[in-house]
Amino acid sequence: RGQIEMVNDTPLIQAGEKVTASQAALLQKLSIEPFTYGLVLKSVYDNGSLFDAKVLDITDDVLAAKFSDALKMLASLSLAIGIPTQASVPHSIANAFKAVLAVTIQLEGYSFDKADQYEDYLKDPSKFAGSGGGGDGGAGGEAAAEEEKEEEEEEEMDLGGGMDMFGGDEGGGDY
Repeated sequence: RGQIEMVNDTPLIQAGEKVTASQAALLQKLSIEPFTYGLVLKSVYDNGSLFDAKVLDITDDVLAAKFSDALKMLASLSLAIGIPTQASVPHSIANAFKAVLAVTIQLEGYSFDKADQYEDYLKDPSKFAGSGGGGDGGAGGEAAAEEEKEEEEEEEMDLGGGMDMFGGDEGGGDY
């Protein structure tokens, strides 16, 4: 008396259908409470604009990555067209330092404090071999010997050209 026996599987409710009062009463008698309540967002309305619900999935990491990518693009575009912006100025300064350093290293009678450490490195890279985190596994001796051999071959190579940087013939000039 007062009991219900289920002999066969009987689908009572399908997902997405509205639950009627009689269905809810039957499920309650059977002690079945498969209900979850919540909203499934499809769109977000904000200040007169309608956005897809995916905008709610954006995290701070995603925003930081997007901002970083945009900043890189702005800096590279600014450098390419030659217009300084706040994003490109650090790169311009670094490039200018590299140019000044290249000229300074080629000059024998002029140097400055920051250029001295680069000159020392170029003169004897083995002094700085222990400071790197490369961990070449002890193959440094062979690699250094090969590098020296390559450097000697590069120095012997004749670049030719027949002119100096001022447009005159090599080996002369009144400067």
